[in-house]
Amino acid sequence: MALGTETAPYELRFDAGRICLDLLATTHPGERLDALEPLRAWISGSGLVPPGTPLAHADTGWLVAFRELRSHVGQLVRGVRSTARTGSYDLALAGVNGLARAAAPPAPCAVPGVDGSLVRELAGPPECAALLAAVARDAVELLTDPVARAAVRECEGDNCPIVYLDTSRGRRRRWCSSEICGNRERVARHRRRAALARA
Repeated sequence: MALGTETAPYELRFDAGRICLDLLATTHPGERLDALEPLRAWISGSGLVPPGTPLAHADTGWLVAFRELRSHVGQLVRGVRSTARTGSYDLALAGVNGLARAAAPPAPCAVPGVDGSLVRELAGPPECAALLAAVARDAVELLTDPVARAAVRECEGDNCPIVYLDTSRGRRRRWCSSEICGNRERVARHRRRAALARA
């Protein structure tokens, strides 16, 4: 991807630091999970299943379920829990907790690959509930770990809602991606300085 260009329609990002936060990133700059092929690509790219795992059995119900989980996770990650009980927050929390305990995530096994080295493979096609459970459990771990929760940041880039885990030294990361939002900020800063110099 060239610097400063828009992301291709089905190009997905996996740089937020957690699977549940990578799922949140599928809404920017527009809906990424708008068909089954991008969902399958996201499931594979996120590492929920080993590379090459067949996902032909995924249907539109999977799209609905992953988008619903994404909505719940977004509300919990971005929401600040006040002392007053809010119905939508409680529903999101119940939804994530319910999915987290619904099914065991798919268990990989080691099998000999073409070249003789061991590769990961699933015994059978993964079920939607098991994949949702893996993402929901990741969200539960993030939300209940005070150190990780304190490292959650929202990108400072203009109109960028990406949320990421700041694992940088000194916790001074400002952008979801230095190559995308960071580069845009540097270009904008350069243009402002150039305009001031001309004035």
